[in-house]
Amino acid sequence: MSWAAFPEVVVVGLGPGGREHVTAEALELIAAIPHRYLRTSVHPTAHLVPDARSFDHVYEAADTFDDVYERIADDLVAAAHEHGRVLYAVPGSPLVLERTVRRLLADDRVACDVRPAMSFLDVAWARLGIDPVEAGVRLVDGHEFATAAAGERGPLLVAHVHADWVLSEIKLAVDDLDGSADDDEVVILQALGTPDERIERTTWSELDRTVAADHLTTLYLPRLSAPVGAEYVRFHRLARTLREQCPWDIEQTHRSLVPYLLEETYEVVDALQALDPDDPATDDALVEELGDLLYQIEFHATIAEQEGRFTIADVARGIHDKLVRRHPHVFGDVDATDTATVLGNWESIKRAEKQRTSVFDGVPTSMPALSYAHAVQRKAAKVGFDWPDVDGALPKIAEEADEVMAARADGGDVAGELGDLLFAVVNVARHLGVDPELALRAATAKFRERFEAVERLAAARGLDVGTAGLAVLDALWDEVKRSAAPAPPAPPHPVPPAPASGAPADPSATPG
Repeated sequence: MSWAAFPEVVVVGLGPGGREHVTAEALELIAAIPHRYLRTSVHPTAHLVPDARSFDHVYEAADTFDDVYERIADDLVAAAHEHGRVLYAVPGSPLVLERTVRRLLADDRVACDVRPAMSFLDVAWARLGIDPVEAGVRLVDGHEFATAAAGERGPLLVAHVHADWVLSEIKLAVDDLDGSADDDEVVILQALGTPDERIERTTWSELDRTVAADHLTTLYLPRLSAPVGAEYVRFHRLARTLREQCPWDIEQTHRSLVPYLLEETYEVVDALQALDPDDPATDDALVEELGDLLYQIEFHATIAEQEGRFTIADVARGIHDKLVRRHPHVFGDVDATDTATVLGNWESIKRAEKQRTSVFDGVPTSMPALSYAHAVQRKAAKVGFDWPDVDGALPKIAEEADEVMAARADGGDVAGELGDLLFAVVNVARHLGVDPELALRAATAKFRERFEAVERLAAARGLDVGTAGLAVLDALWDEVKRSAAPAPPAPPHPVPPAPASGAPADPSATPG
């Protein structure tokens, strides 16, 4: 086969926006080649390519952008083999951030004839008033910001910022632990070269609040005070990938994930209790369990993001702003030199924010029973409904125990009376500054450890714990208890303060 007969894809660019930016050569080729294809019809000058087949449907069906680009390139190769010569029109310039064109240039099944065109970059440099070469500007794909700009501080021009979730990922990518980047300048360029052109100068902290990102949005970052980090955004993307491609993840809902959220929370508690200040190796378990818990948070945020409700950036911004509001002694002009004043300020600010009608509003009813009782009692105590000290609460245990026995004797409500007894025990724990949930966990752990020692001792003596009988087991228990080295008393657990409470559907993601 001669070169002239070799299947060919002719690629033209449709400029950054207006018709005036489309070259005469491109218009001539559009008119001359009857078999026409558009990467996307979502572009201001797409109408200049009549009777063209768009690849918008590929974006809606594919799982990843790589799948999109591969499918488009394969379809164009097939069309070139069928028709001999086809035209492929892309937004902007074919050689600026056009991955399908890069694939075609590397494909030996077709000849790829790329014609020069005006890019959105030309308009961007003009609007910014800079020479990109002298300024040393680096062009970065918004989809790869965390990895492509790792370690960079600017200047950066960020393209493919076509959706709010991309803005979210970009913001998360900066390791701004101390807020040093909050006031860094950001220039948002939208609809360059069109009548709707918009240039917004804002700050890093307002990056995702200033405009609604679309397929014609670009960012210019003159300089960042904090470097770009990759790890969290890499993890954030993984959560979305699993949600889009793993059958189990796809099936999950907010409600179905509740048991896993609770389980991972308890495992974090176990890892915290196992921490040894003298053994750094115990950190490994906590790192792992915190990661598992973080994944649950990301999972819920990803589900909400797919539903168009909120993103992980909204979650992070919400808790950030709430903590700032509730710490006026740190970020405002309020004086608070002790914990009691801090907690008092916290509660008053919280009441004003929530506009609650009951002291119990906001107490989660799904808490474990002991913690729930503790929280309810604490709320009632804040309005004065409480014993003045533990001396008033302690006799209630004996009183409630008598009522349990009385109910048992006369066929009364044993469960109800037993609940009252437990409630009284929680009240005593609260007055002693002990978290009842943690105290019972510690007692249960101690019992389990000792009984497992009984099991080992029984096995060493050829005894079956299932048939040994209570007297034998009790004797073994006493022996284990005597042999155990006396442990120092555990410090009381302080009562903590109330806690502060898809497929790439946008085909116009690459402006060119």
